[in-house]
Amino acid sequence: QVQLVESGGGLVQAGASLRLSCAASGLTFSMYTMGWFRQAPGKERAFVAGISRLGISKYYADSVKGRFTISRDNAKNTVYLQMNSLKPEDTAIYYCAARPSTSDLRSLTDVGWWGQGTQVTVSS
Repeated sequence: QVQLVESGGGLVQAGASLRLSCAASGLTFSMYTMGWFRQAPGKERAFVAGISRLGISKYYADSVKGRFTISRDNAKNTVYLQMNSLKPEDTAIYYCAARPSTSDLRSLTDVGWWGQGTQVTVSS
């Protein structure tokens, strides 16, 4: 079955960087649009970034544009989220998501599979 396993979360100070990884198995990775969502305490899960099957198209939520970069390595079945200039408001559980389609991955209803999430905490 499809499994998405995130790693790389942690506790950092404002201004620091983190790189999240999501290792996928049980699927033909290059056939899936991939993305990241996050859920802060008391808030709904929200889109962060998405990437097309070959990594050509990338798109971001306005709140992270210019600070976060999504990438993928189809040879390693892995998608990454490089997070720079982290802010306390970036504190959330970050979830990897997969969509078996060429279409963008921007909303919760687009997601076919979820990872279990990794906690990112940014202190001020």
